[in-house]
Amino acid sequence: MHLLELIKTIKKRREALQVTQEGLAALSGVGLRTLKQFESGKGNPTLSTLQKISDVLGMEVCLKIKNVKHTK
Repeated sequence: MHLLELIKTIKKRREALQVTQEGLAALSGVGLRTLKQFESGKGNPTLSTLQKISDVLGMEVCLKIKNVKHTK
């Protein structure tokens, strides 16, 4: 999933649950400014931040390791 798609997914989920940015910040322990920057596409959240946000929204963060071909 690309970052913009991730942002849209998280924002839609937050709105579907009728949670404000302020409410999500308070419940997740993520700063309001950090959350606003993330949702506007200007931030670069850490995995820890994504985990905190997703926990509150009832979502799960999964990492997928892709095959990388090494050339010599």
